[in-house]
Amino acid sequence: MIAFFSEYGLFLLKTVTIVVALIVVIGTIASTSKRANLQDGLEIEDLNKKYQALTNTLKFAVMKKADWKKEAKAEKARDKADAKSGESRPRAFIINFKGDLKASAVPSLREEVSALLEVATAEDQVVVCLENHGGVVHEHGLAASQLVRIRDKEIPLTVVVDKVAASGGYLMACVANKIFAAPFAILGSIGVIAQMPNFHRLMDSRGVDFEQVTAGKYKRSVTMFGENTDEDRAKLKEELEDVHSLFKEAVTRYRPELDIELLATGEHWYGTRALELGLADALKTSDELLAELAKDHDLYGLSYKIKQPLQKRLFASADAAFERLDNAGWRRRFESRLPR
Repeated sequence: MIAFFSEYGLFLLKTVTIVVALIVVIGTIASTSKRANLQDGLEIEDLNKKYQALTNTLKFAVMKKADWKKEAKAEKARDKADAKSGESRPRAFIINFKGDLKASAVPSLREEVSALLEVATAEDQVVVCLENHGGVVHEHGLAASQLVRIRDKEIPLTVVVDKVAASGGYLMACVANKIFAAPFAILGSIGVIAQMPNFHRLMDSRGVDFEQVTAGKYKRSVTMFGENTDEDRAKLKEELEDVHSLFKEAVTRYRPELDIELLATGEHWYGTRALELGLADALKTSDELLAELAKDHDLYGLSYKIKQPLQKRLFASADAAFERLDNAGWRRRFESRLPR
């Protein structure tokens, strides 16, 4: 009897522990959801004030007290004079786009572009700080289409690449009137790839049959589980060539001076080489560009926050894991080319 109560007590303790853990998890998710609700929508940041605040913080730390007071007084007088003059400066709207395989930032980009198109004019400009190594064709095609909306309104569009704009990323970048790139940023990769494992022989050796029923001769070509034929592979190759042709046409439309047959080999180039080949217009990082613009432009950073549904948040860690693996593959590929 004592053993029974002992085991029952241990079982009860485990049950209580699990329940408490579930409550904590649910509470955390609820708290996160509440914060997400507060953050949902378009956020605008005055980047001029941000940069000035950073500068003032450093000046305050290194300058003598008397000099700091003199500097602060002069700055206040300049601000007052600017406000009194009533003269407006040209504006630059800054958008950050960090891509992944599925271009999951597109919903935010759509809202940001829709908002600025109601305000921006041909006297303003839009700067997209782009980091994107490509991924799914239709997703990145939609991302590029958002930037086309800006070009169609004849609003000057600049893309600046600090790290990478390859494949679907370059499909976005090429839409811009000007492309700036850091010296070692990666550009290009104008090509298309499809790859998948095939488990047919493994399943066949285990006596596992795979059945696939389609209506339409080419509803499915290459498959992961069935036996692929030369005809299947030829059809997939045909489809990839068609996408590649569309990719080249898109790049040529916005950068007609490029030797597209030379560059559309799927290769990528670092910033300095990309400039020589015409894939970029100048070597410049986003920090340099924004610092220059801040001197005579009012800079506004746009960021549209979208509340993520519960299911997406729960599975976000799995997507992030796959993304890290993909990024690691890119890093290994590029780092192997750096001199040792």
